[in-house]
Amino acid sequence: MAIPLPLTSYSPISPSVSRASFVPLTLVHRNFLNFSRRVLISCSSSLSSNNGSAPDSMNGNGSGLNGQSSFPGMPSFDGTSNPPLKWRRVLLKVSGEALAGDEEQNIDPKVTMSIAREVAAVTRLGIEVAIVVGGGNIFRGSTWAGCSGLDRSSADYIGMLATVMNAIFLQATMESIGIPTRVQTAFRMSEVAEPYIRRRAIRHLEKGRVVIFAAGTGNPFFTTDTAAALRCAEINAEVVLKATNVDGVFDDDPKRNPNARLLESLTYQEVTSKDLSVMDMTAITLCQENNIPVVVFNLSEPGNIAKAIKGERVGTLIGGTWNSIVATT
Repeated sequence: MAIPLPLTSYSPISPSVSRASFVPLTLVHRNFLNFSRRVLISCSSSLSSNNGSAPDSMNGNGSGLNGQSSFPGMPSFDGTSNPPLKWRRVLLKVSGEALAGDEEQNIDPKVTMSIAREVAAVTRLGIEVAIVVGGGNIFRGSTWAGCSGLDRSSADYIGMLATVMNAIFLQATMESIGIPTRVQTAFRMSEVAEPYIRRRAIRHLEKGRVVIFAAGTGNPFFTTDTAAALRCAEINAEVVLKATNVDGVFDDDPKRNPNARLLESLTYQEVTSKDLSVMDMTAITLCQENNIPVVVFNLSEPGNIAKAIKGERVGTLIGGTWNSIVATT
């Protein structure tokens, strides 16, 4: 009587082929599915902004219009390769005053659209972008403290609410051009945004979503600059990019001294010893302790956001060198 073989057993096709060289079909299928799932995830952010079609910079064979590969550091079909990106995860700090533009209104839609388009261009390269927004264009707590009996804590909480308004406006602008975006607030506002959860924020970034952090640190007496440094350290971002209304850090006030010189790089000690009004001392100290470089640049110059995110020379670099991503103390 013939005994049927177990399903996990295989008969060799030829005597020269051993049983050990055969792999169960279910394992092959499992590995193939895992591989295909990784490929789809890595490509989804490039396709989502164009309603499922290939982005403009890619042709039918997966290379750029100039024959280069659309994936940084990967060889293209003509044998060349794109230069590697300097940073893979960045935190962009946008001040409230910068969002106001020409200050004719609290928020300038042209400014938010410019930010959205430049962020979209770099997210398609695989760079993960988180954003911290200020609220000075609507309400600045330190300025209003003491008015009509308003204490500093209450004034700061009102300022935090102003940052949430800016974040929701920026989120709507980004999603209008196809950028998946999430807003996370430092205190719970579940009807309009997610609460800040570190692991969830990192997961959003890994999925190619832009995360906007609002409400500062959630505590009074701390600025949004400090919130930017804190969130950068928490999500393991590599740099803080501070977008302002000036070209960078100068050795003197350029409004009073037309001969003021733009400083291309500074150390943390130079910022603190010279009392340069770049960021508050708490934020600078936090960046120094965590070896986080800071780039200060002008938001109003077209293309500056994309240049800063891609690590190109723009504005002033604090705590590092342009040729290295490692911060110096």
